[in-house]
Amino acid sequence: MAIRLAKLFRTEFVPEVAREMSLNNDTLTAEDIIRVGEAQTARILEKKKTANQLLFCDTDLITTQIYSRIYLGVVPPALYELEKQTAYDRYFFFDIDCPWTDDGMRDLGHRREEVKNMFLEELRKRKIPFIWVRGNWKEREEIILKELEKLRLIPRHDF
Repeated sequence: MAIRLAKLFRTEFVPEVAREMSLNNDTLTAEDIIRVGEAQTARILEKKKTANQLLFCDTDLITTQIYSRIYLGVVPPALYELEKQTAYDRYFFFDIDCPWTDDGMRDLGHRREEVKNMFLEELRKRKIPFIWVRGNWKEREEIILKELEKLRLIPRHDF
């Protein structure tokens, strides 16, 4: 969705940088997860400089922290420090109402509800407001576009 929206608005997006790295969830180390956090933060800060008013990010450091907790049982303090370097105007929370797809990297399909609740708890703990994004991909896109319209970041459209 981040790629699609970035194309639509002729701006930048930041992918899930961990997917670009050669990592194995079974052998992940604290050093690996810190490298992921550093790379994700660096890419966000880099793309922010060239974004055209909007920057769509596929993931964030909260996500990295959650997966660190799942895979390593601990969150290295460096990830909390990295989190402080970025801020977001809107947080779109994608619900788990679409079918899970095994893409070769995702491996927690059987724990979707648990992981979803971990995300929600972290957002609530930080008092981060978020927009629920649910439905099929077209409905999800419409929810995001309507929110951007409310912020006056895009002109009014008939959806």
